[in-house]
Amino acid sequence: MQIHKDKELEKAVEKIKSVKVQGAKEIAIFALKFLKKYAMKHGFGLRFEVASYVLEQTRPTAVVLHNCLEIVKREQKMSTFDKLIKQLETATKRLAKKGAKLIPDGATIMTHCHSGEAVATIKEATKKKDVKVIATLTEPLMQGVKTARELKRAGIDVHLIADSATGFFMRHVDLVMVGADALRVREPKGLVNKIGTFNIALAANYYKKPFYVTANSFKIDKRKKIIIEERPKEGLINIKGIKAYNPAFDITPWKFVTKIINEKEIINPEELVKKYGKD
Repeated sequence: MQIHKDKELEKAVEKIKSVKVQGAKEIAIFALKFLKKYAMKHGFGLRFEVASYVLEQTRPTAVVLHNCLEIVKREQKMSTFDKLIKQLETATKRLAKKGAKLIPDGATIMTHCHSGEAVATIKEATKKKDVKVIATLTEPLMQGVKTARELKRAGIDVHLIADSATGFFMRHVDLVMVGADALRVREPKGLVNKIGTFNIALAANYYKKPFYVTANSFKIDKRKKIIIEERPKEGLINIKGIKAYNPAFDITPWKFVTKIINEKEIINPEELVKKYGKD
């Protein structure tokens, strides 16, 4: 089989690569829906395994799809796709209710990039509390604009700032709330999230501001190694003769994270590593 001639797979890969589908959870749900149809047509044999591998490698840093595919490969049932999709969708609602309790009334929250889980948590808090949000543009793809638009539609007071201004504004916020692409419990340990998260965590630590991570339990990363996705330099700048580094994610050491909020619990980073980092 020549995988480059598999048109249906190529279209799915392109949607993920072009960031038309973005966010670790959203990518996993999109891929699971695609693979369910794919398995119904082609079965769970070699062709399915190759398609699964290709989709996973399209965005190799995020771990949600990897964890879901491990379950799918083990069970090989059509019902597994629906079960996982439902778990991912309901997890956001459950963690949002837990996380909202950590946001005090009148709080100003800084967030970074676009996280469906962070946005859902902030929205949940505004049902009973008054909050404001400072959202980063999240260069170079400006994904923070999507966050600002969603919050604005929900009637939430939101301001956009440049990524380079996070240190300047940190003294004016009450807490930071971000999402995650992976929660590393093996070396290198830490929060894997959009590039620039580490800088924000350092500023939050300096000003003693709580740094919260919203991430469903499928984001716990037990992989032996992690690949930090490097995107084309053209996504950053396109000047003839000038080279560029364009990593999509960074790793924030756990000591800079206050709490992790998932659908099951609110947990300290040390407890997360101890609980899930053994096997």
